[in-house]
Amino acid sequence: MGSPMSFRRVIRFVTAPDGSRIAYHTHCGDWPDETLQRERAGWPPVLLTNGIGSSEHFWRYIVANLETDHRVVHWNYRGHGQSDDSASGDYRIPVHVDDLEQVTEAVMKQGNGRPPHHIAFSMGVRVVLELYRRRPDLVPAMTLIAGPPGATGGQDERWATRMGLGAVRRLLRAATPVVPLASPAVRAFLGSSLAYPAGRLAGTLRSRAPREDIREFFAAVSRMSPIAYWRTLLGLMEGDAWDVLPAVTVPVQLIAAADDQIVPLRDMQRMRQLLPHAHWLLVKDAGHAGLLEAGSEIADAVRTFLVNHCLEPAAPSPP
Repeated sequence: MGSPMSFRRVIRFVTAPDGSRIAYHTHCGDWPDETLQRERAGWPPVLLTNGIGSSEHFWRYIVANLETDHRVVHWNYRGHGQSDDSASGDYRIPVHVDDLEQVTEAVMKQGNGRPPHHIAFSMGVRVVLELYRRRPDLVPAMTLIAGPPGATGGQDERWATRMGLGAVRRLLRAATPVVPLASPAVRAFLGSSLAYPAGRLAGTLRSRAPREDIREFFAAVSRMSPIAYWRTLLGLMEGDAWDVLPAVTVPVQLIAAADDQIVPLRDMQRMRQLLPHAHWLLVKDAGHAGLLEAGSEIADAVRTFLVNHCLEPAAPSPP
C-alpha cells in the first residue's frame, strides 16, 4: 500500500466563542496555492470529520480520490492536529458540534454557498448527527463510516451491558487525575516498535493495515495533550444521537467493517435498520482502521455515492 502521502493543503482557522482556534485544511493536490480559492470555489465541497485521536492520514485514500474534482476540507477537533487545546477546558460533544457548525459555514462562505457533503469516521459520526439535529440545512448528505451515534453498546438492551457501560463511565472519570502521570509511559509505548504488533495481537489491526500509516496515527496521538484526549473520550461517553436517525431524510451512506473490534457490527446493523433508505457497504477483512486497510474500496464507494446522490456534479478535472 505504500508509505503515507504528504498532503498539500491550505490551512485556515475559525475562532470559537471561548477563543479556541479550530484548524481546517483545504486540500489542493497539484494546484498552486494562489489559484486554489479562485478555481475551486464552485467545486462540490466535501467536509471530513475525524475519529478521536485520528490523524488526517486516515483520509488519504478518500482525499486522493476526490481532490481532483471536489473541494475536500478536513478539520481538527480541539486538542487535535493544529487546533488549539480548548481554552475553556470543555471537550464535550456539543462543543465539537459548535466548532463543526462554524467550520461548515466557513467552507460555504469560501465556496459557492452550498453546504458540504459530510463524511464522518468513528466519533465523527456522532458529531455530524448532532449537527444534523441542530442544523439540518448544513447537512445535505452524509457518509458515516465505522461509528455509532453513541458509546459502543449504549443501545444494547441487555441489562448487564448497560450496567457495564455506566461502570466504564465512572471508572474513566475516576481515573482522570492519573492521566498526566501515565502519559509519559503511554507516549513511549506509542512511539515504540511494540505498538503495531500489539494492535495486531489484540485484533484491532488486520494484516493489511499499512504499518507506516498506523505509525503516523500513533505518533499523532502521542503528540496530543493527554488531558485533551481523555476529556474528549469522556465527552463521547455521555449521551447519544440514536434518536436522530429516524428523522434523517437526506441521502446517507453507511460503511461498516466486518472485523471491527472497536465498533461492533451489530451497532452498524442497528443503524442500518433505523436508516432504511441508507446505502450500505460492508467491507470484508477490515477493522476499525478500515479507511487504511480497505482505503481504495471505500474511496471508490464514496465517489459512487457522491456521483449518484448529491446535488452537484463533480468539477471537470484540470488539464
